[in-house]
Amino acid sequence: METPLTPLEFARRACKLYPDRVAVVDRDSRWTYVQFLDRCHRWSAMLQQLGIKSGDRIAYLSPNTHAQLESFYAVPQVGAVLVPLNYRLTADDFVYLISHSGSRIVCADGDYLGTIDGIRSRLPHVEQFVALTGEGKDWLNYEAMLETSSAEFVRPEIRETDLLTINYTSGTTSRPKGVMITHRNAWMNSVGTLLHQPMTCADRYLWTLPMFHANGWTFVWTVTAAGATHVCLRKVEPRAVFELMKTEQVTLLCAAPTVLISLANAPAELRRLAPRGIRVLTAGAPPAASTIQRLEEELGWTITHVYGLTETAPFITVCEPRPEHASLSISDRAAIKARQGVELITSGELRVVDEKGKDVPQDGIIQGEIVARGNVIMAGYYNDAKATEQALSGGWLHTGDVAVVHPDGYVEIRDRLKDVIISGGENISSVEVESVLLRHPAVEEVAIVGFADKRWGEAPHAFVVLKQGAHAEERELREFARANLAHFKAPHSVTFIKELPKTATGKIQKYILRARQPAITPQ
Repeated sequence: METPLTPLEFARRACKLYPDRVAVVDRDSRWTYVQFLDRCHRWSAMLQQLGIKSGDRIAYLSPNTHAQLESFYAVPQVGAVLVPLNYRLTADDFVYLISHSGSRIVCADGDYLGTIDGIRSRLPHVEQFVALTGEGKDWLNYEAMLETSSAEFVRPEIRETDLLTINYTSGTTSRPKGVMITHRNAWMNSVGTLLHQPMTCADRYLWTLPMFHANGWTFVWTVTAAGATHVCLRKVEPRAVFELMKTEQVTLLCAAPTVLISLANAPAELRRLAPRGIRVLTAGAPPAASTIQRLEEELGWTITHVYGLTETAPFITVCEPRPEHASLSISDRAAIKARQGVELITSGELRVVDEKGKDVPQDGIIQGEIVARGNVIMAGYYNDAKATEQALSGGWLHTGDVAVVHPDGYVEIRDRLKDVIISGGENISSVEVESVLLRHPAVEEVAIVGFADKRWGEAPHAFVVLKQGAHAEERELREFARANLAHFKAPHSVTFIKELPKTATGKIQKYILRARQPAITPQ
């Protein structure tokens, strides 16, 4: 009587229980759950007519639209594997990802038809090109095909260990790796998310997080599991976000800390549009306690910090609130919320270990690497046995994140292994220094990197983005840091820039900043 654990079950249930509720909002269009799943079924039937079979890969290149959302149901329910691509990459990147995944079909939003046309000759194994919006020569029209398709398709047997998606990492230091996520991985993450962040059919979820990124942190399925409403957003801009919050009565969203910073620093007339009580999940980088405090204090939102990787489907910890936290001051509570937290009920086991593989003490001081194992860990990297063996050595996923464990068991990341700065034999956490500088009233964003230093070996350097209309001097920021940190941790120099280089999901690309070694490093 066992049935496979697959997020496709969420759609079946939602259609049965919430047939007439609005499932998807995309600009001026709305679809109920019956209408939304009918579209998915029609595309599944069309894919089978195009010859797609179990195990085939289909690549999608699209912002957060209803068509992109439909792919997370229509593709896997015929046994195929979805390959959602980061639309901010280059044409050469697309050639590599589409070729490496062996995708037979490429589906693209109208904004990217020209880009794909420019590389068609380099994609000889792609059999069909589908325009999700717009028109182009030799492109199949998605909407026209849906209109002529029936909703009848042959549903193959799907096992929970079958591949659901291949999600490519950012590839900042090497070629991107294709993370293989199974149906079981995604089901576990969605259910775990709902246990720690309950949702109901009355919720309205705003798509500020790219759907391509770790499958939108599995909210492409989690929202449907609750029978809630997906509110699509093509591009994250503060005005569009706040206006949709008001008009669509948004109750929940996910966002990287950089997005939260942009919302916290939006003009007051925009911030006033947002309903109070919005719940926000943030991850992707350690958020600053000052950002959390400002959003909760000024806007009345509730911020929950989660942590994970694409390789973990993606959540493995949540900063779970406890009753004793309620009696703390808002600043102390925000400091706790900035931690990565504890294991999700469904994610499996997480440890912080030293170089010998032994657990570090729960003292909030001794650092180690986060390792994990359990139900959400990827099946491996697609066509990359060597990288898979390295990442999963010893039966644990090695994250590369350096953390401490506090006496209450809450984990707190101090840095990426490659981002720890060793200055005069002392380890400096770039995250710690960044958190302090973000408390300065003129600072909007900051990134700390280590530069070569003749005296200290390495020295921290700050790249700072100031708030609009604000002013600060280098000496002022250095002294501010020295007043709030051990002196050796304070940045030796500061570079003011207009914006920090980031990935599509808001992660700061520090390798780009490291290439900008300043001519003079003050001592």
